[in-house]
Amino acid sequence: MPFAFVYWLVVGIRNWFFDKNILKSATFGLPLICIGNLSVGGTGKSPMVEYLLDRLKDKFKTATLSRGYKRKTRGYALANEHTTALEIGDEPMQFHLKFPDVPVAVGEKRIEAIPQLLHDRPETEVIILDDAFQHRSVKAGLNILLTDYNNLFTRDFYLPTGDLRDLRSSAKRADIIVVTKCKPDLSVEEKERIIKEINPLPQQHIFFTTIVYGETYHIKASRSSGVNEKKEILLVTGIANPRSLKKMLEEQSKTYYMMQYPDHHIFTIDDLNDIKKRYEQINTKNKMIVTTEKDAVRLMKFQDQINELPLYVIPVQHEFLFEEGNIFDELTMDFIKKFKRSDN
Repeated sequence: MPFAFVYWLVVGIRNWFFDKNILKSATFGLPLICIGNLSVGGTGKSPMVEYLLDRLKDKFKTATLSRGYKRKTRGYALANEHTTALEIGDEPMQFHLKFPDVPVAVGEKRIEAIPQLLHDRPETEVIILDDAFQHRSVKAGLNILLTDYNNLFTRDFYLPTGDLRDLRSSAKRADIIVVTKCKPDLSVEEKERIIKEINPLPQQHIFFTTIVYGETYHIKASRSSGVNEKKEILLVTGIANPRSLKKMLEEQSKTYYMMQYPDHHIFTIDDLNDIKKRYEQINTKNKMIVTTEKDAVRLMKFQDQINELPLYVIPVQHEFLFEEGNIFDELTMDFIKKFKRSDN
């Protein structure tokens, strides 16, 4: 707890410097959409980036910029056909694989990486900044803040006691707040209670999403295999918060076993051998290995070893509750269109 108060004080002083313009925030002459949170991981930032890419890429020349957490390189890099997850990080690699026509860049210092990205791809009209809410050296035009329904920032505490890495009051800087990982049958009454608890500013918009899992597909071969009540599952994951995934497997599979690794874990050949050994110990023929898309890009380096392994990937998507997805889409589209009109 004493360390948490020290952390709170340091973050508070830093934010005060930015608020008073002692530390400056740079602006750029194109729409920047920031996806972020106040806590450490587990709120669904990557699926939200993919949600936006899916809706924006055909209307605007869209790019993404991430830090590239836990990659083996440093500085700015733009993904190409030879790029690996070790070079740009697992989440950017996931974006690159799913949206090969979208420029995917990484760089620890976004204020330096944005000009480099625009130099490499001068046609870019919109940049999505992944996990950049607390990085105030760049001022985004649209800030989308995510908070987990099971761990709302209003109920959390600061590191290392809790998960908060930024002040609760920083939520006031968001234009849109999305409560993620809600139960699908969230009631209107509970929705209103959460909105009252968050206490948004008049200009802020709040949305609620639930996690939807797509059809599982083999990590290498072009085949799919669904999770069902007759199958036993070995879940292999190195993500911050697998709670929703475990709940889905509890409901839809006969039983599941879990091999959990640290967030953004870099898998080794020993890990893969352990996974194979654990899978072989499951005493049934009706079994499969399931992992997340983020974990899959870190396992792809073992291409020869996983070809024959029944290793399936389960995609994750946001689904907006209360039929408000169109409103969210319109807000993001309007931001870009207004920015472009004012720029002209």
